[in-house]
Amino acid sequence: MITAIYPGTFDPVTNGHVDVIERAAGIFDRLVIGVVGHPQHKQPMFTLDERVAFLNQALGGMENVEVDVFSELVVDFARRWEAKAIVKGLRVISDFEWEFQMNQLNRTLAPEVETVYVMASPEVSFVSSSGVKEIASFGGKVDGLVPAAVAKRFVEMFPDGRPGTPEKPGE
Repeated sequence: MITAIYPGTFDPVTNGHVDVIERAAGIFDRLVIGVVGHPQHKQPMFTLDERVAFLNQALGGMENVEVDVFSELVVDFARRWEAKAIVKGLRVISDFEWEFQMNQLNRTLAPEVETVYVMASPEVSFVSSSGVKEIASFGGKVDGLVPAAVAKRFVEMFPDGRPGTPEKPGE
């Protein structure tokens, strides 16, 4: 069985992520979506539990896909799952520059783990989590850009369609 991991913050998961996941799931026997528990360089808008729940809801029917949380080096996460590959989605040239650097570092740490790049499908190649968050915070509709549960949560967070501090669950 060939296992691959697809790591990210998924803050939130977008239809672009789902596109990459569906296509990578068709290549590998098992695909583990690794949600970064505590990202070092980002402050997530959504809680870890929300990010995991969004993924599980969006991927519910995919038998060979699992969701897990990690707070270690991505190569250590890959080793924990005995993964042969790290899947990374690419949308634009600037994504490649960053991912190329990460690939070189990961290969230094774990030469036995390959990185496989999946180009985003044209219809979602412009979708980014940061772009979606900005649109939603100004009251814009993001229905076609994210899974339904994420779009619904944005409406709850920004009920008046004005930017500001998002409402947390239970507020």
